[in-house]
Amino acid sequence: MRISPLYRTILSKLTLSLILAFACTASYAQQVKSDIANFYPMLDAYSSKSNASLSYLAKDWKNTAKWRKNARAKLDELLAFHPEPAPLNSQVLSTTKRDGYTQYLVRYNVNALQSTEAFLLVPDNLTKPAPAVIALHDHGGFYYFGKEKHTYTDNQPEILKEYVQNLYDGRYYADELAKRGFVVLCPDAIYFGSQKIDPALLVDNKGYEKKIKDVDESERIKIYNKQVAGPNEVAMNKTILTAGTTWLGIIAQNDRVAVDFLLSRPEVNPERIGCIGLSLGGLRSNYLFGLDARIKVGVVAAFSTTYNEMLQQHAHHTWMMYVPRQYEFLDLPDVPSLNAPRPLMIMNCKQDKLFSIAGMQAAEQKLSSIYTKMKAPEKFTARYYDAPHSMTIPMQEDAFAWLEKWLK
Repeated sequence: MRISPLYRTILSKLTLSLILAFACTASYAQQVKSDIANFYPMLDAYSSKSNASLSYLAKDWKNTAKWRKNARAKLDELLAFHPEPAPLNSQVLSTTKRDGYTQYLVRYNVNALQSTEAFLLVPDNLTKPAPAVIALHDHGGFYYFGKEKHTYTDNQPEILKEYVQNLYDGRYYADELAKRGFVVLCPDAIYFGSQKIDPALLVDNKGYEKKIKDVDESERIKIYNKQVAGPNEVAMNKTILTAGTTWLGIIAQNDRVAVDFLLSRPEVNPERIGCIGLSLGGLRSNYLFGLDARIKVGVVAAFSTTYNEMLQQHAHHTWMMYVPRQYEFLDLPDVPSLNAPRPLMIMNCKQDKLFSIAGMQAAEQKLSSIYTKMKAPEKFTARYYDAPHSMTIPMQEDAFAWLEKWLK
């Protein structure tokens, strides 16, 4: 068969284009190092095809309230946890008078399938309903405790004292908030504290009972964290996905019921409720602030990035943070933007090994643009601290000032 000169020219150019495209792709795959090596270019290209379509910056939304309603509804759909509701049936399990406030250990239902325990801290000498803050505990690979990691308790094991020293400069910030006049609620998330996994009910607990025999309390807690709860995160998440829901969906639903609990208390001003958290608590604060209009002020410590900056590296967090298909509709900083222009503070740690500086800055830029577009730039701030992944006392003081400015 004879090939025309024109066809030969077209074929030649097409072949050259394919060769160059393949060479570029191969070169890109070789040059860019990633947590997923040669698979990164493919997934990066796929994610870039269409993402964050419901971001406030995606287009000029004619009606902000309608955008917010639709975006929240989509996020709620993706979180995929809609259990049968239940009355709170709250109980006070213990009462401890402390310096400047009273600490109540309470239990309440979060849905028909779960209950949780929380510390409720009520300042002394309240003469009227006070502003309230939901303090959301971190992860840190420390599952044995939840609320106790930022709320003072008596007779603490050494392992807990060391943990609080490392992440919070040794200060229990929830108690400090109570001393400053805030009602504070510190609930346990699923898989932590009062909701932790029970080794006795595991098919194989790797000989947990034998390992903890004749060891002190701190060593027993260490064994639980590292040899029981930590390794079982994988099975837990697989089972959660198989059940048709998401881990973060369960956490977010539980945290929203924390608002219901606060609203049931006569000490609380229902129009002045904020939330704060470090690490996993920061993630929880992102979602609670974004999803629940009853939250008026948010503080997020050491959990701010964009998904794009996580794709190459740093997508190695707890299984609790991942929501299938969310990036198609909302980037991580788009989540708290759902409550904009209410006041939001983001606190980043320059030495944080869990997030890149580029990711922190990209999230800051996105949120700053959204608040500016909403004509409220003064209600958003992002700050950087020369510290590792933590909430140091200087960070706490800045957070307290932010909460006092906008809630009191």
